[in-house]
Amino acid sequence: MRIMGLDFGSKTVGVAVSDPLLITAQGVEIIRRDAEKKIRKTLARIEELIMQYEVDRIVLGFPKNMNASIGERGEKTIEFQQTLIRRTGLEVVLWDERLTTVAADKAMMEGKVRREDRSKYVDKIAAIFILQGYLDYLAGLPGHGEER
Repeated sequence: MRIMGLDFGSKTVGVAVSDPLLITAQGVEIIRRDAEKKIRKTLARIEELIMQYEVDRIVLGFPKNMNASIGERGEKTIEFQQTLIRRTGLEVVLWDERLTTVAADKAMMEGKVRREDRSKYVDKIAAIFILQGYLDYLAGLPGHGEER
């Protein structure tokens, strides 16, 4: 069993997958599209990755506002969640992603990634943070060994 983490943006989707033991998240790629509405190829690529990594569940970053309200980006994420469920038949868990992009940026600064290069990696790193947060949550659940 593996879990896929997604950071869904207006023109990109950062992708991460867990190891088979559900302990760590690894970045896979950033899926890019020309326009926000052009999603067919993005969905097809996600389906390919689901098959390749034998994914059983998806964790989708859910961009809430800092006051926990749901804005336009959050509404689009819910629509994407429903599309993923229909297309893949998998459970798609929404996971609060507030500050993951900030954390990803900070990690790159600490890793001495040049400012002009950070945009190339931020979505994939954000997907890692989203998925790792979910994996850590699972590890803290009573009986989490059965989940794995």
